[in-house]
Formats: sequence, structure tokens, C-alpha cells
Amino acid sequence: MLLIMQATKDQQASLTQIKKRSDFLKIQSKGRKWVSHGLIVQTAPNEDDIKRIGYTVSKRVDKSAVKRNRIKRRLRAVAADVLPTGAMNGQDYILVGRPASATRSYETLCEDLRWCLRKMGLEAKTP
Repeated sequence: MLLIMQATKDQQASLTQIKKRSDFLKIQSKGRKWVSHGLIVQTAPNEDDIKRIGYTVSKRVDKSAVKRNRIKRRLRAVAADVLPTGAMNGQDYILVGRPASATRSYETLCEDLRWCLRKMGLEAKTP
């Protein structure tokens, strides 16, 4: 059984949403990427000392908009619990859904995200 530390409301509010397509394209072209079974993490440094987060699930993952939206909701929940305390500031993060994102357990998705951050060297330093 995994122990999941949930972020507080203040910590969750520290995440800023990426909404512009140009930002997504910049991160995709100039950033780094790590692939796990449940999700893909793309990241690039930003000018500010904040964490920005974006989500994407393409039609290749599933043709049904309902299922793609469900995957996005799952990714939002995982990011809200992991990124505020587990990721470095000053980075833009994009979580890309995969077909397994819909069926993997929530705890496993959280571990996938932590694993990707650890492998890219972006895990937050704990005091």
C-alpha cells in the first residue's frame, strides 16, 4: 500500500495553468521529455520562479471526447497532488495522456509522475 501525501489548497494554488498553444509548442520543441507507462512528462525552464502546468490528450489516445476528458481530469488530480511538493520551481510541465492513463490506478499514476521527475532530475529537494 502506497502512502500518498496530498498537497494543501495553498500548495495546489501555486500551480499556474498553461493555456496558450504557443507555450505548448515551445515546451514541446525546446524542452525535455520522459515517458512512463501511464503518462508522458514534457518540461522546459520558464522565466519566472513558478510552476506552470498544462495537459493534453490527443485523439490518437481515444476518439471519444468523454474518455479524453476523463483522462485529463485524472491527470489534473495527479498533478495537484504531486507537483506542488514534488517538483522544482521555475519549470513548465506538460502532462500528456496515454491510453493506459484511463485504466491505471491513481496511486500508480502518481508514482509514474514521481518517477519521471526523478529521472529528469526535477524532483524537489526535501529539507
